[in-house]
Amino acid sequence: MGIALIWCLALILIKWITSKRRGAISYDSSDQTALYIRMLGDVRVRSRAGFETERRGSHPYIDFRIFHSNSEIEVSVSARNVRRLLSFQRYLRSSRFFRGITVPNSSNILDDDYNGQAKCMLEKVGNWNFDIFLFDRLTNGNSLVSLTFHLFNLHGLIEHFQLDTMKLRRFLVMVQEDYHSQNPYHNAVHAADVTQAMHCYLKEPKLSKSLTPWDVLLSLIAAATHDLDHPGVNQPFLIKTNHYLATLYKNTSVLENHHWRSAVGLLRESGLFAHMSLENRQLMESQIGDLILATDISQQNEYLSMFRSHLDRGDLCLENANHRHFILQMALKCADICNPCRTWELSKQWSEKVTEEFFHQGDIEKKYHLGVSPLCDRQTETIANIQIGFMTYLVEPLFGEWARFSNTRLSQTMLGHLGLNKASWKGVQREQSGSGDDVDPTFEEMDSDILPQEPRLS
Repeated sequence: MGIALIWCLALILIKWITSKRRGAISYDSSDQTALYIRMLGDVRVRSRAGFETERRGSHPYIDFRIFHSNSEIEVSVSARNVRRLLSFQRYLRSSRFFRGITVPNSSNILDDDYNGQAKCMLEKVGNWNFDIFLFDRLTNGNSLVSLTFHLFNLHGLIEHFQLDTMKLRRFLVMVQEDYHSQNPYHNAVHAADVTQAMHCYLKEPKLSKSLTPWDVLLSLIAAATHDLDHPGVNQPFLIKTNHYLATLYKNTSVLENHHWRSAVGLLRESGLFAHMSLENRQLMESQIGDLILATDISQQNEYLSMFRSHLDRGDLCLENANHRHFILQMALKCADICNPCRTWELSKQWSEKVTEEFFHQGDIEKKYHLGVSPLCDRQTETIANIQIGFMTYLVEPLFGEWARFSNTRLSQTMLGHLGLNKASWKGVQREQSGSGDDVDPTFEEMDSDILPQEPRLS
């Protein structure tokens, strides 16, 4: 009877609070950007592409989960609202109380939350063959929170920056929740995978002896948030559906700007760095933005040319803060598209997931007569063709230059996996078409500003 009364009071409180708070956007006309003030509320937005009005629990944004089952949406939104009203500590304690579990007095979050197998995996978090899919299962879908918290602890960032561990955990929980689990590829597991790859790069000799705690902090936050609130569709889709984000960012790095501004909103909401000076907080937000914006694939040529020029001249000096920051941008770019450089077992899964997301967008475009985007037509494209083109025109040129910069065992391992995986997809391609010489022409026909026209690596 007592528990039922508590739940009734909790539901009344939730309803009262959500009725008082609304999502909003603060718009800065001076730099034509927007800062997301993330608050609970019932915000409705209508797309010009004919989509139904939908509800979003954090800020005004068309949530493409409307294309999934209603039951999934209701459970997800309900769980999000309850969790966001409670701090992580209160949520943890209340959930255990209602299950009749005594809350231990230990303040060690790692010992409290991680089971034995997940902890065992984290001992090898710097290995390139780290299986993020297995780790996500072992942590019950909390791979991003668990891994990133561990890396903050491992790199000594919690102590160095005097971070409140509960604020850090709350920030990471909010980040993980703002990834769309319904996305086959752009979800929290991908963010965790990129963060793990970034950690591997931070350990490389040239970087590890030069990077400051500030550099490491920015790198891990940027990696964890680099695709925050990704809708599962690409920038051209947002542009041709007249999405308000495309208008806001003038059709330029639309998703990347949104990921960055969403990350800034979470940092401010969590108060994780409230103890820092305003100047340092603003510098942090700006530099995280520089890192996330570098992942825009349409800027690939620009960054690759700058990287190659530095390597040709041999003038990279990692004692220079600007040069270190540039290398971190390149590292995050590598981490973001490193899937073809993983073992075949891992790489194949990522290839299937990203293609599924492409095809899902194509299905939506067909349904609403929007014109199917390149690589998104399941009737004419195959995973093998897409992956071979992706490796040839994007991955090989980038990782070839990274190996010039950091010629280590890890770099050679990545290039080795890349070559084997490409050969494997060519084998699949031969089985499907009877010829191994076909490369998806879509990559060659796309705008030269998007895909670098570089010679293939042998």
